[in-house]
Amino acid sequence: MVLPLSRTVSLAVDPGSVPADAGAVAVTSANALRHASPDLIGRLSHLPCHAVGARTAEAARRAGFADVVAGPGDATALAERISATLSGTLVYLCGRVRFPGFEERLAASGVRVDALEVYDTVTIGHDEESVREALDGRPVEAVLLYSAVAAGAMRGLLERESLRPLFAETEYFALSARVAAGLGDESAAMVNVAEQPSEPALLALLTQRRGR
Repeated sequence: MVLPLSRTVSLAVDPGSVPADAGAVAVTSANALRHASPDLIGRLSHLPCHAVGARTAEAARRAGFADVVAGPGDATALAERISATLSGTLVYLCGRVRFPGFEERLAASGVRVDALEVYDTVTIGHDEESVREALDGRPVEAVLLYSAVAAGAMRGLLERESLRPLFAETEYFALSARVAAGLGDESAAMVNVAEQPSEPALLALLTQRRGR
């Protein structure tokens, strides 16, 4: 059953804001490539593009980048790799809501990062009737959480007394520890965290725990 708890929206970025000394581009979410305007991509596509993992790298190629390097799947590890090779400013296509570790690691290595926020992640508000309808009124066995924003929205649903019976026995499966933290302490005992921040790892954990 699908109950979206967050959605991404595009933010306007002036292509002219790309720094003249840009030496490379970094992308840690495919959402940045979906929401960046064609004009902005056109200003950047001649630069090497460092993608956080294989799926994001493929999205970068589809967007128009010719020189794409797939990273190890972890943003901090990607930052370490970039800091060892980059000369010039790194243009970071990113969301307004993001984990600061990537930029902090680069800054500590002396890399100048120009973050261009091309999208935002916002919570979807659900009334109690729409939640019951979406879930067909049945108790939920498992919830997949892909973002801290979605986890926070899930926490908001759990705070509604009339919806608590639907989630009384729910197990939560989070993409990362940071995502899990968004759910708060109340349901911490029922939260499982993927070994790696990837959908295959998350689904493998779900299969392992639920026996399907």
